[in-house]
Amino acid sequence: MSPWMKAGLIGGAVIVVLNLLGLIPCVGLIACGLSLLVYAGVGVLAAYWMPPPRAAGTAAGQGALAAVVAALIGGIVNTILITVQVVATDSSTILSQVPPETLEQLRQSGIDPATLMSPGFGVATGAVCCLGGLVFAAILGAIGAAIMAAVKEN
Repeated sequence: MSPWMKAGLIGGAVIVVLNLLGLIPCVGLIACGLSLLVYAGVGVLAAYWMPPPRAAGTAAGQGALAAVVAALIGGIVNTILITVQVVATDSSTILSQVPPETLEQLRQSGIDPATLMSPGFGVATGAVCCLGGLVFAAILGAIGAAIMAAVKEN
């Protein structure tokens, strides 16, 4: 197995644990910040496992790939978690907390407010977050790997 794939799978497992910890109120903010550090760490790990000599450009590519694998695994699990939360939540409770003016604006725009609490909306939200996470992961993984390769060429 290639070094970037091993690093990506390990990073994916760490991101899944962070996603599960993020379900705890107030811990989610910390878990979100730590996930950004994990992406950079996955890049470092991919570069560390590369056979010497390590070139910064090659390592950056390997780190980006590893971080994208980790983000994809975490994103899929996060999409499932969001969808389960949306399905399990009583929509009337949530919608009663939205200001009436906002609900009226949604209705005037042709959007049924109950749609915001549908499983499809949960999947769409998770997918958008997953795609955004892939971009951040690739950038941070490449940066981490490039720094590691520059520091430790052999």
